[in-house]
Amino acid sequence: MSAATTPLPGALAGLAPLLDHYGYLAVALLVLLDNCGIPVPGQTVLILASVYAGSGHLDFAAVLVIAVAAATLGNSLGYLIGHTGGRAFVHRWGRYVLLTPARMERADAFFARQGGKVVAVARFVDGLRQYNGIIAGTTEMPWRRFAVFNLVGAVLWTAVWGTFGYVAGANIGTVYRTALRYQLWFAVGLGVLVAALLLRQVLRYRRRRRADGSDTGSQAAQDRP
Repeated sequence: MSAATTPLPGALAGLAPLLDHYGYLAVALLVLLDNCGIPVPGQTVLILASVYAGSGHLDFAAVLVIAVAAATLGNSLGYLIGHTGGRAFVHRWGRYVLLTPARMERADAFFARQGGKVVAVARFVDGLRQYNGIIAGTTEMPWRRFAVFNLVGAVLWTAVWGTFGYVAGANIGTVYRTALRYQLWFAVGLGVLVAALLLRQVLRYRRRRRADGSDTGSQAAQDRP
């Protein structure tokens, strides 16, 4: 094992003691919490543990099995929370978070039609990953159907991000040097993208304001005697 172990470069080397001692436990705990409604970096630790496995410090198969089990259990706990207390919460507090009875009915209808797809792919979206189990339980999605898609989603999510991390870990030196080389360009590109999106929203808002003003003016002219 030590002969196949690749030293982690740069700042990643400081993570070695932590992952050596708590790698599997960190994956199990953070992935479980991340999938049952608590916003912790479960996806990040899965990728990092897979990188570490790719560099020869952890067993990759163990990382995958632990992550699948923790993700499945975490989402199941979320379902249980939603199934036992979600309706009561909505009835009592829903109006304060804009969750009206009409919107709840639409959510029920949507999950009845598309709930399986949502549960299967939700882990790839921050926010949905944490709360899709709770939502499924609250909307009273049948347990057997939820359990099947929950397992499918856990396997897909773990396979995608685990494989990505493992491949990166096997080439960690090259990946790390490339990331350092292009991180400034990435930051600039991301900033430009965010600025463009904000500008688009501002322009759309101004167009709506002008259109509303024009409609109001026309209506006022028609109402004049």
